[in-house]
Amino acid sequence: MAIRSRVRTDLNRSAILAHLGAQGPASRADLSRALGVSPALMTQLTRDLLADGLLVELENTPSHGGRPARQLGLAVNAGRAVGVKVVADRVAFVEVGIGGSVLRSASEPYDASAPTAITQLTVLLARFIAGGGPLPLLGVGVGVPGTVEERGEGVVDSTQLGWNQVPLGAALQRALGLPVLIENNVNALSMAERLFGRGRDHSDFLVVTIGTGVGAGIVADGVVFRGHAGGAGEIGHVPVADGPTCQCGNEGCLEAVIGEGALVRTARDRGIIPPNGNIVALLAAADQGDKDAQVLYSEAGHLLGKVLGGVVNVLDPEIVIVLGEGVAAWEHWSFGFEPSFRASLVPSKRGVGVAVESWQDESWAQGAAAIVLSTPFDLEGLSGDQGRLVRERLVQQAAPPLELREPQL
Repeated sequence: MAIRSRVRTDLNRSAILAHLGAQGPASRADLSRALGVSPALMTQLTRDLLADGLLVELENTPSHGGRPARQLGLAVNAGRAVGVKVVADRVAFVEVGIGGSVLRSASEPYDASAPTAITQLTVLLARFIAGGGPLPLLGVGVGVPGTVEERGEGVVDSTQLGWNQVPLGAALQRALGLPVLIENNVNALSMAERLFGRGRDHSDFLVVTIGTGVGAGIVADGVVFRGHAGGAGEIGHVPVADGPTCQCGNEGCLEAVIGEGALVRTARDRGIIPPNGNIVALLAAADQGDKDAQVLYSEAGHLLGKVLGGVVNVLDPEIVIVLGEGVAAWEHWSFGFEPSFRASLVPSKRGVGVAVESWQDESWAQGAAAIVLSTPFDLEGLSGDQGRLVRERLVQQAAPPLELREPQL
């Protein structure tokens, strides 16, 4: 219980910075109301943030009786973080300020299966970092589609990338001379939702992503639940059929039936799109009124709703947030999803909300950056030695010049 209380306190500090970054200066009373924190605790939290140099006192605001309220704002020179999203064929980068606002972004082609994949990633990342502003760089967060047991160690197992026990964290740390934290991309996205998105208004919610794969992030009592080895939320590998073979090696996983690759294969087999057609062609066909394309999406939505209904029955979230590249076709998924999802819920949970958010590729990378931004308040040391290095940089308020070294694989 003591550990959970401290974790919540750490998250509250991050939430204060995120709120000020999104909404602008606010009084302690405003922050207390917005974040659901008692005035006494808010006073303590803001006192610590002022002492750490992350907040500054601004001018007083008018008051209707009583003492004028002192406004608090972000110390804009406190630092920045870089977030990276890695998928099989591309990487996305963002640079964010201490409050989570995106300062700049970029995307580059990438081949995760190449023998030089780590070297490629290091070069692309170094190039992006070199184009950054003068604010001190606290660290780099990397989101990957796979399992990461320890954020600070950053050893990655990913069937989507074809990586097995790849020491990504250590390789990037050596090459860049910077703190690097690695996390499952949906867990990272869930942290970003908690700090910057719709999740700010909920302590218990589920983030579901559809696109190349199918995944889920679980936020319980305001904290991202990672599970024993960092692999919680792999709903894409719930078995739903006798086949086909999933990239994980098992038969009939949800992802193998409704992931992007599976939808494209089925569309080709049914003659909905030509043999060289892709997901863009499938969506275009559905948008143009092709009934077979719309039925395919509806079938995928039906299966997703059935599985997700079972997950909601088990976890009891306040809300489900649907994200990912696949939401571009949500109007077609929804015909099958909504009735299947509601019918799969026990009566007491049939009113749970489902929020479908518009999608930008940089959202994944912003999630990875959120890992770094929350690390300074990780009093339990969950991010290990890399978290300690991030905190040291925050205290120093200045980052040493970037010195690239030859990456060692």
